[in-house]
Amino acid sequence: MRSKEKGGDFRMIIVPVKEGENIERALKKFKRKFEKTGAVRELRARKNFEKPSEIKRKAMQKAIYVQHLRLEDEQ
Repeated sequence: MRSKEKGGDFRMIIVPVKEGENIERALKKFKRKFEKTGAVRELRARKNFEKPSEIKRKAMQKAIYVQHLRLEDEQ
């Protein structure tokens, strides 16, 4: 485990493997757990700096889009 000094909480992903379990199944479990952590998404977001105003604008646009979809779904 590493410290938070570089901007993140790093923890190990533990995948219990049963006796005689297929390695492909264990890899699939590992990949699923890794995707849930959001590490790749965070790395891509950190790659290019985004101004806070841009983040807010994108969040607002997404909220409007989702609300529009829900209104269409109700009709």
